[in-house]
Amino acid sequence: MASASGSPVRVRFCPSPTGNPHVGLVRTALFNWAFARHNQGTMVFRIEDTDAARDSEESYNQLLDSLRWLGLDWDEGPEVGGPHAPYRQSQRMDIYKDVAEKLLAGGYAYHCYCTTEELDERRDAARAAGRPSGYDGHCRDLSAEQKAAYEAEGRTAIVRFRMPDEPITFTDLVRGELTFTPDNVPDYGIVRANGAPLYTLVNPVDDALMEITHVLRGEDLLSSTPRQIALYKALIELGVAKGTPAFGHLPYVMGEGNKKLSKRDPQASLNIYRERGFLPEGLLNYLSLLGWSFSADQDVFSISDMIAKFDVADVNANPARFDLKKAESINGDHIRLLDVKAFTAACEPWLTAPHANWAPEDFDRAAWEAIAPHAQTRVTVLSDITANVDFLFLKEPVEDEASWAKAMKEGSDALLRTAREKLESADWSSPESLKGAVLAAGEAHGLKLGKAQAPVRVAVTGRTVGLPLFESLEILGKEKTLARIDAALAKLAA
Repeated sequence: MASASGSPVRVRFCPSPTGNPHVGLVRTALFNWAFARHNQGTMVFRIEDTDAARDSEESYNQLLDSLRWLGLDWDEGPEVGGPHAPYRQSQRMDIYKDVAEKLLAGGYAYHCYCTTEELDERRDAARAAGRPSGYDGHCRDLSAEQKAAYEAEGRTAIVRFRMPDEPITFTDLVRGELTFTPDNVPDYGIVRANGAPLYTLVNPVDDALMEITHVLRGEDLLSSTPRQIALYKALIELGVAKGTPAFGHLPYVMGEGNKKLSKRDPQASLNIYRERGFLPEGLLNYLSLLGWSFSADQDVFSISDMIAKFDVADVNANPARFDLKKAESINGDHIRLLDVKAFTAACEPWLTAPHANWAPEDFDRAAWEAIAPHAQTRVTVLSDITANVDFLFLKEPVEDEASWAKAMKEGSDALLRTAREKLESADWSSPESLKGAVLAAGEAHGLKLGKAQAPVRVAVTGRTVGLPLFESLEILGKEKTLARIDAALAKLAA
């Protein structure tokens, strides 16, 4: 696919380095990246760091690290370079100053001397009269004498862009044809009184100079699109831009209570999912479903499959709800798609401090590798592994009083004594032999296997649910298993 002008696809991802990366931001990055890769285009990564009060180098480094972890690579941008460097707005101030001067000289922009108090007063009056409350064009056509008078008062001026007096219509790649009337899009500021350029200028100027062909961004920025389209027209006439990109506004990601997922929401931070042990492939698979679908009957797919099929025309305009349980389920599916060696390696960070509550010398690699195939079918995030296998490495099983109370009913001591006898004489190289021993113990007490194995499981692992019991007993070994049953009998006797 190419742009309307026939040039190769060029998209951009341009976050501000403020706070932790947000999953909605990642979804935007993913859609841009998949669109670029599908069309053999270029992914430009640009940092919008002109807000010194909010931007931080720590957040900048987190952004780069997060994209690397997710595998969302970029063709131009920080640490990669490219023909349109630099890719940090804080290093491009001279460019914005030059463009602002050209807009003023060409009559596309003007100086506005209105004070905040005057603007507020006129807005209040407009609302009271039922008129639009946007900027009223007060300084649009000041004479030289009026400007001089304002400056003699000591007033400073911002730079405003002069919006056209006719409606602006464009075709949104997601929402179809949209029209904005002049009364809804008044003249707007592009440079502060101190000379600092605003987002409203720097974003489209960078897109123009970097020859961006498609702008895929959040729905919250839709209202600014007609302003940017008007600015592009001016930039084209000034020779700064070659054309206007196509716009596609992605649906909101909704959180609890059907409210837009904000940075303050607990499930919004990308770091949470990384720390819990989501696989990059699993998280990206789920995030891709927030506004797009692979097919009517398939939710789990590889990222390469997504790239092959992704088309922004298939993005749904309706808000997408973030469903944590579905995200976990899809991640679990991706965990089960790993080969066992990859799964074993991926879990290892959760089998050591600070995640593990056993001493490093108590970790038994052979036991871990033996239990891993059984554990792989049970976890939805990698951090689940710690509680699933801790019984192998702790000197004693976890103390879970709720599990103990649930499993250790009247007569459990007699059952455990019988189970111990049967297990002591069982073949410990065969899970089936261990199952037969517990089954025989249950039959001796009139219990089916499910009831018979519950006290054994809690005595050995500390929990009522977990990995397959008899494979677990085999890997734990005869000596430790019988010692834990003895400890449980002693506790029951006490």
